[in-house]
Amino acid sequence: MAIYHSSFGTPEKIIPTFLNKINTEKNYDTVTKIKAILFKETNRGCRLSIPLKNEKIYGFGLQLKSFLHNGKMRHIKPNADPNADNGESHAPVPFFVTDEGYGIYIDTLRHLSFYCNRKVPGGKANKSNFVHTNTESLYAVRDYDYSEMVVDIPVAKGIDVYLFTGESILDIVSQYNIFSGGGCMPPLWGLGNFYRCCATFDQSQILDFANQFNKDKMPITVIGLEPGWHTHAYSCTYVWNKERYPEHKKMLDVLKEMGYHVNLWEHAFVHPDSPLYDELIKYSGDYVVWEGLVPDFSIEDASKKFAAYHKNIIDEGICGFKLDECDDSDITGGWSFPIATEFPSGMDGEQYHSMFGQLYSKTIESAFDNRRTYGLVRNLGSLAAPLPFVLYSDLYNHKDFLNGVVNSGFSGLLWSPEVREAVSKEDLIRRVQLTVFSAQSQINAWYLKDMPWNNWNAIEDIRKLLELRIALIPYLYEAFYKYKTVGVPPIRALVCDYTIL
Repeated sequence: MAIYHSSFGTPEKIIPTFLNKINTEKNYDTVTKIKAILFKETNRGCRLSIPLKNEKIYGFGLQLKSFLHNGKMRHIKPNADPNADNGESHAPVPFFVTDEGYGIYIDTLRHLSFYCNRKVPGGKANKSNFVHTNTESLYAVRDYDYSEMVVDIPVAKGIDVYLFTGESILDIVSQYNIFSGGGCMPPLWGLGNFYRCCATFDQSQILDFANQFNKDKMPITVIGLEPGWHTHAYSCTYVWNKERYPEHKKMLDVLKEMGYHVNLWEHAFVHPDSPLYDELIKYSGDYVVWEGLVPDFSIEDASKKFAAYHKNIIDEGICGFKLDECDDSDITGGWSFPIATEFPSGMDGEQYHSMFGQLYSKTIESAFDNRRTYGLVRNLGSLAAPLPFVLYSDLYNHKDFLNGVVNSGFSGLLWSPEVREAVSKEDLIRRVQLTVFSAQSQINAWYLKDMPWNNWNAIEDIRKLLELRIALIPYLYEAFYKYKTVGVPPIRALVCDYTIL
């Protein structure tokens, strides 16, 4: 097993390794495999051509639509609504791994595109005269003699490339995670069962649900509060709403006595009424979202001010946060900041979109002062393994969620296939089974005024599944310890362990 590095052209200075403070000064050797990569500056930026044999290609971050990427284009761009199988995702990562004993990471914040298996001119042509009569067949991946992967990198005139080698996919992925800083280590309570209550609930309704969980012996560990706890959400004030929560500290104390941990929803767009607004305006981008500032969390002062304010919230009894809306929104209404945005650090909007969730997560984690937390976030990217935040989505296709479970482990990510409503009792049970065996077991009833199992007379079935999750905590904890110390992802695809090289 080894890591190799090559620098082509003149790479940009603001890149993931720089922002994540990764030690890149090790004497990584350059080997023939990397030397075989062809680099070219173009009018668009630059291009890499990576030679291929017949390797199978996995990875590229949180991919919900595909498992094997041969013959496909993967566009590494954050997207809040990744419905198409084009690589866009809540957490796209320019890292792929193969069954030929290597993986490649490209160190950039640009929205690059991987064309996974392209044929260069020349060679033997396909002679088939078959006539296709449906679009599925017509546009399917062809089993031709492909010879390279093309990587299109906009804007940048150079790039750093890291190559990881090993005897299995698991070796390679584990090295990438250790290169990132090692995996996260959640607290024991974070490996239990989360229940996010309806966004319109008030203090008394939250306590009613907590009491009902106890009465029904439902093993809920974490109770989540959605946007209604703020005086204003979209954008956020981070101030308790006294109409819904007139005695929020008392409520938190009662929940703690009952054995619950509390997680709060928010996003990073700072409303003008927030106590943070005046402090952060000079550290923010030159566009607003929902009238709220977009703080540049790569600037230490901005991150410290945001974290210090949240430390006060944490000290009242909050154990974690759900960090929403930090991806991008080209499809869902275009609500986020444009890629033309300029940030005080020198990043543009394209770069900041790629790092927004990561910098936001690091800021919130720092507010816990070395106390462990385990939250949620809707965008991560390169080198994210050390962060104790699990990804989620507003999409809800069960197959997509299963793809997320197996794919996230290729790229140093964690994924929650959360449960909301169901179309049948069987659908509900299948969804709960999937979340119980994932990185975070979560029921997200943010728009449901009743517990989803009550609609299907399924309380006994769901209780047994949630109890199973509790029984698995010691094994999950051990798996996360391996994630932290040797980089082995706790949730992963079978091909990681059973790679035939």
